[in-house]
Amino acid sequence: MIKLPALIPFLRENRNAIIGMIIAGIVMGWYMWNDCCEKISSLVWIIIFTVSLWLVLWLGNAFMSDWIDNIYSWHKNPVKRLIAGLIGMTVYTVGAVFVLIYVFHFVFGFDVGNQLDETFYSTILITLLITMFMTGRALLLSWRESAVEAERLKKENMEAQFNSLRSQVNPHFLFNSLNALTNLVYQDQDKAVKFIKQLSTVYRYVLSTRDKELVPLAEELEFLHSYLFLQQIRFGEKLRLKVELDGEGLVAPLVLQMLVENAIKHNIIADEQPLTIRIYREGFMLVVENNLQKKSIPSDESTGAGLENIKKRYAFLSSVPVKVEAEDNSFKVSVPLLTN
Repeated sequence: MIKLPALIPFLRENRNAIIGMIIAGIVMGWYMWNDCCEKISSLVWIIIFTVSLWLVLWLGNAFMSDWIDNIYSWHKNPVKRLIAGLIGMTVYTVGAVFVLIYVFHFVFGFDVGNQLDETFYSTILITLLITMFMTGRALLLSWRESAVEAERLKKENMEAQFNSLRSQVNPHFLFNSLNALTNLVYQDQDKAVKFIKQLSTVYRYVLSTRDKELVPLAEELEFLHSYLFLQQIRFGEKLRLKVELDGEGLVAPLVLQMLVENAIKHNIIADEQPLTIRIYREGFMLVVENNLQKKSIPSDESTGAGLENIKKRYAFLSSVPVKVEAEDNSFKVSVPLLTN
């Protein structure tokens, strides 16, 4: 049984459709009156009957459609839903018409017998129109619901993938820093102590950005200088950094550190062959470029995970892809500079 509180929102949402049904009933009643009667009183009763017919058929079939939707989903059982809808609406329509005729004849004393032929054919037409409308409406709502659900699942999947990629950065950074510290302990213990102190400061930033998708470029540059301090404890003046841009824009956390680390890992750094890393802006791209002086690295240590991580993270953040360019004397990676 349909409760009044549930009916009121339905009537509000379908106000325009109900007004349309009333207008259609009036037009149909006028047409039937012109064909059979001359009395104005007959016109009034015919219009009341036809308006009631449109409203009862439309509202009843609407509730019938919603009720069947709860049993058979268009998305999961389209054939069963269509058959059940046609049968249910037909049975309801026939029953509703006979009940209306009975009520008007025996309760109100208005005999619609003279208009039964017109009523029968008109009812068929009304039912076809309503069935087409309800079926189309149900299909549209089902399609929209499926599309929204698919988009929600896609978004959740993308967020899960992005969070997975982002979580890979922290262990990656710590792993490489500890490797550097291991080598430094055997070479210079005093420098190792300084390295550990600075590492704690640097890693504090790593932890503070672990849940962020983007950070201001100015913060990333400040962090990069702290990270470079760690590396220069190892390499001294053999490692040079040139920053040729301001801090405007947003970037993915640790992207500059990973690109600088990638350059350090894959290039010879020596007194005779210093490594120079430039960071500058090129249009809407942030460019990290270094002179190329490749060193031999075991295949199990050179997985390319760092660059691949950056590419995949930016695929979630921007439609502009990360660009990697390797030339004879230089290696350049360009990432999009983002805005709020």
